[in-house]
Amino acid sequence: MLSLAEVEALARAAHQGQTDKAGRPYAEHLRAVADGVRARGGDDEQIAAAWLHDSVEDGALSARWLHEAALSARTKDIVLAVTKRTGEDPAAYAGRVLATPGALLVKEADLAHNADPARLAVLDPATRDRLTEKYAHMRRLLGLTP
Repeated sequence: MLSLAEVEALARAAHQGQTDKAGRPYAEHLRAVADGVRARGGDDEQIAAAWLHDSVEDGALSARWLHEAALSARTKDIVLAVTKRTGEDPAAYAGRVLATPGALLVKEADLAHNADPARLAVLDPATRDRLTEKYAHMRRLLGLTP
């Protein structure tokens, strides 16, 4: 099985050169989500999933890589649960997250970092407003308090 340090290194390498909407290195988001999972009491499988949570969705790693990786089935299930699919209805996405043990904590940490006011403040007003509503809507679908 891959250690958390190995998973972190793989995730950082896979997202090398990518930036978030604010132009920051994408690895900062991965670190924040992993730290958020840890702070919320998540276990090593959830922390590993946090490091990889956007890897398949963003095309940084393939679904085949994930399938073959030396990771627990639970970590793989969480990564796949939080991976949005093209054209997917938000309610269906939320249902999958809720139905997958351990995935809600990872998604909660992801949403918390995405909706961080300091992070959103550097975006243009239209993008900031759109994303604020998008994240609030997902929190409602997941039954998370605002």
